[in-house]
Amino acid sequence: MGKKLLLINDLAGYGKVALSAMIPVLSHMKYETYNLPTAIVSNTLDYGKFDILDTTEYMKNTLCVWEQLGFKFDAISTGFIVSKEQTELITKFCREKSGSGAVIFTDPIMGDDGKLYNGITEDTVTLMRELISVADYIIPNYTEAAYLANVAYKEEGISEEELHSIIDVLRDMGAKSVVITSAKIKGFDSKSVVGYDHKEKSFFRIDYTEIPVRFPGTGDIFSAVFIGKIMDGKNLCEATKQAMQVVSNMIEINYENVDKYKGIPIETCLEVI
Repeated sequence: MGKKLLLINDLAGYGKVALSAMIPVLSHMKYETYNLPTAIVSNTLDYGKFDILDTTEYMKNTLCVWEQLGFKFDAISTGFIVSKEQTELITKFCREKSGSGAVIFTDPIMGDDGKLYNGITEDTVTLMRELISVADYIIPNYTEAAYLANVAYKEEGISEEELHSIIDVLRDMGAKSVVITSAKIKGFDSKSVVGYDHKEKSFFRIDYTEIPVRFPGTGDIFSAVFIGKIMDGKNLCEATKQAMQVVSNMIEINYENVDKYKGIPIETCLEVI
């Protein structure tokens, strides 16, 4: 039997982001995937016009039904969350399931480039600290890590030691393993991913050169491959490296795509995983 993974994230009708990106990747990796949409979105937000349906009531009812039916999951992954009520609901659910052995992965989607996304407030940040406190693995970008740790974002770059300090703060909050993506380390042209593996009790750093093109959903592809590799027994550094390589390969294959707003057509390039 394959391991059962529950993905809690938004679902876009048009575009390969969030659930639409993660399900094909993890299915290809031979996992049984289940999902709980936090919102149904008409299309990726890059198009500039979109509609969003908040699914909080549906989520509450679904979790009640699943409880009655006794459904169990080997791992739970959380992504985009649209409200305070949802954050509290998901945190409570993850805490309960963690207690019965589920591995909890959290991508605290809140901002980038030193700023919070539209609609994300300091309240969201406070609630997200609650959610990461029950997580086994968290994968914030540098902006999200700085907000969670309540430290200033440094536009000009940050030292590796400072990133280690941020990781220590996040671990003090309860997160076990931490991977901070897209950090600019002072004095280097490349960007870096810096992490701490709670099983091996060690830090690591992987440098990479950014490909100058933007596809929405690449973070979701990274998360999905990362989760799949961790659940397959890879250590944190190896899982991170392999997830980075898959994203890089998929971007290169689709570099010439005309409509980049819809993300990467994942089903056409699953062989790179």
